Amino acid sequence: MDRFQVVPAAYLFFRRGEDILLQLREGTGFMDGHWAAAAAGHVEEGESVLKAACREALEELGVVIRQEDLTPLTAMHRTQGNHRAIDERVDFFFECRNWEGEPRLLEADKAADLGWFALDALPHPVVPHEKHVLDLWHAGTLPPVVTFGF
Repeated sequence: MDRFQVVPAAYLFFRRGEDILLQLREGTGFMDGHWAAAAAGHVEEGESVLKAACREALEELGVVIRQEDLTPLTAMHRTQGNHRAIDERVDFFFECRNWEGEPRLLEADKAADLGWFALDALPHPVVPHEKHVLDLWHAGTLPPVVTFGF
């Protein structure tokens, strides 16, 4: 019997003062033209979600972060509702205020821009499930676990 499976991913919001760093997606085939977490990606086999967040920061932005500098924001269980395994997700959102290096776009084939924005002045549009987290965070009502698409 096949068990239900979900795809885990790590999302990293760099924080400088009250601003967060977002990237403009382009060329990925998913939510292109939308702003999103500056670094995010799937957890690879044998990798912890903490290690995945650190790896993604280095690969996408060229910055080094330590696992102890990750502050958990929330975990999100989400679905597209289409019963496709690839669209069943568990996302882990982190805040990071300490890193080494200056964030810069290293994957120009996947992102068109990078910018700092206040939580109350986000660019438009933002990837919907990420905007849900950002709105709750800004309102001060972000719970430890949220759902999206159910």
